[in-house]
Amino acid sequence: MATKILIPTPLRPFTEKLDAVEVDGQTVGELLQGLTTRYGGLKQHLYNGDGRLRSFVNVYVNDEDIRYLQKEATPLKSGDVVSIIPSVAGGVGVEAPAAPALSADEVRRYSRHLILPEVGMEGQKKLKAAKVLCIGAGGLGSPAAMYLAAAGVGTIGLVDFDVVDLSNLQRQLLHGTPDVGRSKLASATDRIRSLNPNVRVVAHEVALSSSNALELFRPYDVILDGTDNFPTRYLVNDACVLLGKPNAYGSIFRFEGQASVFATKGGPCYRCLYPEPPPPGLVPSCAEAGVLGVLPGIIGTIQATEAIKLILGNGEPLIGRFLIYDALRMRFRELKLRRDPDCPVCGDHPTLHALIDYEQFCGVPSGVTSPVGSATSESGDSSASATDMTPRELKAALDRGDKLVIVDVREPQEWQIARIDGAVLIPLGEVPQRYGEIDKNQLVVCQCRSGVRSAKAASFLRSVGFERVVNLTGGILRWSDEVDPTQPKY
Repeated sequence: MATKILIPTPLRPFTEKLDAVEVDGQTVGELLQGLTTRYGGLKQHLYNGDGRLRSFVNVYVNDEDIRYLQKEATPLKSGDVVSIIPSVAGGVGVEAPAAPALSADEVRRYSRHLILPEVGMEGQKKLKAAKVLCIGAGGLGSPAAMYLAAAGVGTIGLVDFDVVDLSNLQRQLLHGTPDVGRSKLASATDRIRSLNPNVRVVAHEVALSSSNALELFRPYDVILDGTDNFPTRYLVNDACVLLGKPNAYGSIFRFEGQASVFATKGGPCYRCLYPEPPPPGLVPSCAEAGVLGVLPGIIGTIQATEAIKLILGNGEPLIGRFLIYDALRMRFRELKLRRDPDCPVCGDHPTLHALIDYEQFCGVPSGVTSPVGSATSESGDSSASATDMTPRELKAALDRGDKLVIVDVREPQEWQIARIDGAVLIPLGEVPQRYGEIDKNQLVVCQCRSGVRSAKAASFLRSVGFERVVNLTGGILRWSDEVDPTQPKY
């Protein structure tokens, strides 16, 4: 019996870019074995070295998580649809102080809210009294913060310490062209105040960490997770659970987005969905994989909507529900989530009572931080080792006429933007099928945009017998900085 498997965007490079595959199998386990037999490059993504399904990959039959069915022994029947969901982060009111009065100006400003029976004067006063903390002033934080401000949320906190880059403007609408090179928090504060001067903006220009998260979160009613990396996602989740603060979660990747509400009383948390993070580099960042500019606008607006519903205590927040949005097909799907009674942070007998080292937990080298305090970076650079080569070293080797082959593992559309002369294009998803095209007798230099995907390609080539393989640290971005500035950066 053939069953349809829906393939998420991060894994499509390994299924010949197919978004759905039909495979024969009587159980989920047989289905996944058949899938990984047909597409060998998927195996390391779905299974660990012991042959067990990775804990950061969730599998659903229709809208049910197989962990709460019969796991991989879950039987399949005609018409079932299996979804692979890898990690890429009645009303439930939040406590707020006494509702302040609205001025005449605010009554006019919020008049379209005031005539809604679900909001009214009392609801608008709740919004004015509320405090929401946005982690990140980037793609997700931009629409979320602007709509929260427009809605009249009285205090909006922002955590970020990055500066505005030209590449941000395709999606981060808090910032404009004149803000390039400026602090994101300064730019965001000005934009929010111009939108609604009644809103108080609190700028936290710090790297979010285990040492300051609880203190930062404590004054706020709702935490809105707009981060783009796993260490910070787990940090935000755990801090929210420990403090009892609801977490309006959102994440984006290429054309797909996810949203939910975690860490409410009796509801699941992020760890219930993803008990463990994927290994570093396994899931590419938006800087590596790209993102449709309007996508964070949609997901960030959903996050803002959930935060407002939580404050008002009205509607049905995304508690115990996981929303998936596909922009290419303009399709929403919803999956059920359950609190894991064995969850180490929100379970019946929690074992985690304090914040931990999340860089270590996620297997990320320490000392490299992102704009919101994670230990991942878009540069993908690290200290040199025997398996690394810097752009200057590669240039010297080329000038000497050394025998080597440069394998560019980016996608064809990236190849069209910039490339190193003489490189051979083999996209990362095709490496498991095409590595036979690479000469083992020469030094192989794997290269991508920033060094993340190429490190993964180099590791794979070593696993299949290549003895002389190095990774170009910093990728073509660093090549442009140090060797050939005529190559455009993206």
